[in-house]
Amino acid sequence: MKKNLMSVLILALLVVNLVLTAITMISIVPSAKKSNELITEICTALDLELASGRTANLSNVPIENRVPYTLDGSLTVNLRNSEDGSEHYAIVSVVLSMDNSHEDYEALGLKGIQAKTYDSNIKNIVNDVVSTYTKEEILSERNRAEKEILEKLQGFFDSDMVVDVGFVQVTSE
Repeated sequence: MKKNLMSVLILALLVVNLVLTAITMISIVPSAKKSNELITEICTALDLELASGRTANLSNVPIENRVPYTLDGSLTVNLRNSEDGSEHYAIVSVVLSMDNSHEDYEALGLKGIQAKTYDSNIKNIVNDVVSTYTKEEILSERNRAEKEILEKLQGFFDSDMVVDVGFVQVTSE
C-alpha cells in the first residue's frame, strides 16, 4: 500500500511539474518573440546590421576583385600623449582595398578614390583615428586602428566598396 501511495504521489508531482512547465513556456515564448521583433525593428531603424558588420565583406571578396589604392606619401600624425606625458608622432603609409565588382566602384572607386578626389578626406579620417592612440597603442593595436579607419571610411562613402584598410608602414617616434 505504501508503494502505491508513493507512486501516486510521484505521478501527481510529475503532472504538476509538467503543467507548470507548460504554463511557463506559454507565457515566456511569446514575450521572447516580441522582444526579438522589437530589437530587430530598432536595429533596422538605426540601420545596424545584425550580422557581424560591414568589415566581414573582405572574406567574401575574391582576390581578383580587390583593387589596392595606396595613398601618396606618408602621413605624419601627432599621437596622444603617453602616460609619462611625452609627445610622440607616427609616420603612417596607408593602402585601401576596394571591391571592383561593387556597384559603387565606378563612381566612388574609379572616378573618386583612384582619381585622388577624396585623398584629403581619407587622410583626415586616418589622422583623426591614429591621433587617438598613444605610441604603445598604435604599435600593439594596429589591427584595431585599421578596422576603425575602415568603418569610418565606409560611413563616409556610405558604401562598403572599401573592404580593407592596411598600414604599409607604421613608424612611431
